[in-house]
Amino acid sequence: MVREVVLTREVLDTVRLSAGPGRDALNGAIVCFQGVVRGSEAGKPIGGIHYTAFERMAVHQFGLLLDAVESRWGVASVRLHHRLGPVPAGEVSLWVEVVAAHRGEAFAACQWLIDEMKRVVPIWKQSV
Repeated sequence: MVREVVLTREVLDTVRLSAGPGRDALNGAIVCFQGVVRGSEAGKPIGGIHYTAFERMAVHQFGLLLDAVESRWGVASVRLHHRLGPVPAGEVSLWVEVVAAHRGEAFAACQWLIDEMKRVVPIWKQSV
């Protein structure tokens, strides 16, 4: 399985990311998710989100989650990029791509990964 986890302070170039590895004729499903910072939080306007992380532990937890995705769904590729630092409203803060033989496992793996990431990975956000 292609595995990629990147924590970055750079803008996510989703077009370039979408042309990455893990695609071949054996896989008929590519699910991409882009988490975009909303311009409001709890009904109040915000300029963006500032993300912080315990980076070493975050990478470790992502590794455990990718292990679970691989054993549960047998997907061909999982790539995840998460921004840290300030991210203005309207910009992508999270990009996830799951490649699998069929759409069912690709969608399920992607949704499970994002839900679990929010639950166990030490990345925090603060509205700015």
